[in-house]
Order: sequence, then structure tokens, then C-alpha cells
Amino acid sequence: MRLPKLVVTLFITSVLAACSSQPLIKSSTGEITQVGKASFYADKYHGRTTANGERFSQQAATAAHLEFDFGTKVVVTNLANNKSVIVRINDRGPYVRGRIIDLSKSMFKKIADPKVGVIDVSVKVLKPGS
Repeated sequence: MRLPKLVVTLFITSVLAACSSQPLIKSSTGEITQVGKASFYADKYHGRTTANGERFSQQAATAAHLEFDFGTKVVVTNLANNKSVIVRINDRGPYVRGRIIDLSKSMFKKIADPKVGVIDVSVKVLKPGS
């Protein structure tokens, strides 16, 4: 009887761990960084309204994040090639497990080939005025 309880407990624990988002890491200097996966918006979203009320543009230096305040500027760095872009958060998302940021297509193109679709990145919050 104990074995089924153990199996169920382990299963539930692993499911909950898989659902958790990537943690925000705050350094001793106050720098906030997150590491995870980035993707880009599909073309069908061009011209639609973002969560903060702006019109989305595939050419804008903007992105979606689930936690950062609207207007927050972040540096997104592709961990495979060390290329970076600075974007402003103006939308909520991504709503796909494991992803931490959705970039406009033009910003994604600056750091990776869109054919790849999803890349490993670090996202670092810039201090106001940076």
C-alpha cells in the first residue's frame, strides 16, 4: 500500500516542478536576471492591441513578459551567440510553458534566425535611465 502512495506523491511533485516558471534572480547589487526560452510573436498579432493598450508592431523594440511592469526595459541575450537587444515590456505573455519572453520578430531576428523559433536567453532588467 505504501508504494502506490509514493508513486503518486513523486508524480505530483514532478508535475508541479514542471509547471513552475523560471525564477527571477536578484544579485547582491540589485540586478534582476532570468534565464529561459524566448520566442517571437506570430505575424497574426501585428496591429493588434497589447495588454498595455498599444498597437503591436513586429518592427518595434518591444516584448511580452508575465511579471515585469509595463515600460520596463530589459536586455535579452541569446546564450548561443551572445547577441543582445534592448526591448521595452508592453504586453503579457508568453503563455507557453518554459518560455519567459516573447519578442517582436525584428528584435528576434537581431539575435537569432527566426527559423529556429525558440532560443535560450538571459533577460536582465535595466535600471531606470539606462
